[in-house]
Amino acid sequence: MTKRTANQIADVLIEALPYIQRFKGKTIVVKFGGNAMVDEALKHSFARDIVLMKLVGLNPIVVHGGGPQIGQLLAKLGKTSKFIDGMRITDSETMDVVEMVLGGLVNKEIVSLINIHGGKAVGLTGKDGDFIRSKKLVVDSRDSLDIDNEISEIIDLGFVGEVSSIDPAVVDMLGRSDFIPVIAPIGVGDDGRSYNINADLVAGKIAEVLKAEKLILLTNTPGILDKDGNLLTGLTLRDIDELIENGTLTDGMIPKTRCATDALKGGVASVHIIDGRVEHAVLLELFTDQGVGTLLLSRPR
Repeated sequence: MTKRTANQIADVLIEALPYIQRFKGKTIVVKFGGNAMVDEALKHSFARDIVLMKLVGLNPIVVHGGGPQIGQLLAKLGKTSKFIDGMRITDSETMDVVEMVLGGLVNKEIVSLINIHGGKAVGLTGKDGDFIRSKKLVVDSRDSLDIDNEISEIIDLGFVGEVSSIDPAVVDMLGRSDFIPVIAPIGVGDDGRSYNINADLVAGKIAEVLKAEKLILLTNTPGILDKDGNLLTGLTLRDIDELIENGTLTDGMIPKTRCATDALKGGVASVHIIDGRVEHAVLLELFTDQGVGTLLLSRPR
């Protein structure tokens, strides 16, 4: 090792030290999705990040999506996926596939990856310990971006749900032990039926209930961009409202930022929307001065 290389490595480790000290013992909820879930190198990179977080004293909790994997299996079964406002219309047969893919294939792959890299992960759905209670999501046609209808009509999305309550006992117990919870966003209704819930929403609600230090959302973009495509590195609740009003935020970024603002209002200290296409994005955002995405706070520091 040359002296220059040694100094560079030492500088990186020293830069990480105050962040490790600050976040030790804190809960960090990470929503895992996008390209990071389908690229082999990025999947292993993410798993190592989570294991390292746990080893240095943080309490990571992983919530994952799995839309592309669900779509692929549905296509193999000859079913066409239909979406309204980015939400998959989910009939009973589709819900069976969702539960199998999210609660089985995807969840267990993430658990296995974390365990391979030295962690102790446990896979859960909201049905385990009855910890995510849900209800059917009601969508008004007038609020839909995909339907041009001035008359109020209820759109039936099938078994698509929203969170009605969260009992954090199981997740909190695991997170404060040696285990790393890995959660599939499936809730259970009062009638015992399963509901498919947006993973960002589940991650945000879990972060709220646990009063997490941070909520980290992995995306397929560098973060929140201005109208010229430049990364906005630091935003407040007021900034987000202005970006929505002036049309800077559109399409899929609006529900993601709404999830972020709800988490901040619910007591989460900060939210990070980061580029999941960057290897070790989670560690870079947590333990370096620059980070790799957009930091959202309730108010300026």
